[in-house]
Amino acid sequence: MNLADLMSSEPLTLEPELSLRGALNELTAAGVSGAPVVVGPRLVGVISASDILDFQASNPAVPSYRAHQQEWGEWGPGDQVGEDVTEPASTYFRVMWDDASAELVERMAEPDSPEWDLLAEHAVGEVMTRRIVALPPTADVAEVARLMARMGVHRLIVADGDTLVGIVSALDVVRAVAGDRLRPVT
Repeated sequence: MNLADLMSSEPLTLEPELSLRGALNELTAAGVSGAPVVVGPRLVGVISASDILDFQASNPAVPSYRAHQQEWGEWGPGDQVGEDVTEPASTYFRVMWDDASAELVERMAEPDSPEWDLLAEHAVGEVMTRRIVALPPTADVAEVARLMARMGVHRLIVADGDTLVGIVSALDVVRAVAGDRLRPVT
């Protein structure tokens, strides 16, 4: 059996200019965890939900907007910071940013207040994997399974040169084995 027998020939594709928020929405809507990135017919990369998650996790959280935040105001003639101050000045910032380490899942959700949405501000082209592992449609599925296991990847691109032909996922290989269309690789 070769990849042409197993691949999805019309996979979801994304463009490098699409925001990470848009990519995450499209991946979710399609029920897939990754997609090839194309410019016209030319394959330029691949992006996965893991890539987006890694990007979000590697950036500090932005504190949530609080409607009750007070204005700083201005210093008056008698206002001063004196020796009777017991809290360090950094307390203000610690309190202001106390939710800056919000759970990653919460940070991935689309904000419902005016915080900066990191995923909306960055594009697929910034995060995608540019090193593409692509195989021709004639590649043997057993060899593909070995390659996926060795590389620790969940999907491989099927291409003719730099033109996308399809995509094959680990789940496609498992379905072929489960359906007795392919003998398990030992």
